This record gives sequence, structure tokens and C-alpha cells, in this order.
Amino acid sequence: MRIASIAKSVIAGAAAGAAAAATAAQDSVLTTGEGVTIALAVLGAWGITYAVPNKPKTTV
Repeated sequence: MRIASIAKSVIAGAAAGAAAAATAAQDSVLTTGEGVTIALAVLGAWGITYAVPNKPKTTV
């Protein structure tokens, strides 16, 4: 397991969660549904980003 794969998943999850949280917090109230949306955004970003392999290095 490579650190780069884990790192890109963590960053993608943080970005997706922050975007969903910023949208949800616009009315100064965080409902249960918005919390679930934030959690699903983070989990979805983790799963999708982790599943896609990094581009292999090419030697010229």
C-alpha cells in the first residue's frame, strides 16, 4: 500500500466534506440530513479516489 494513494484519498475527502459543510452551514443551522450529506460526500470521495490508481511513472 502506497502513501500517495492514501494521501490523495484523505485530501479528496477533506475537500468534499468542506464543500458540503460550507453549503450546509449557509443558514447557520446544521440539520441531520445535512450531516448525512457531508458524511456521504466524504465517504464517496474516499472510495472513488482510492479506487482510481495513480498514473504510472514513465521513463524516457
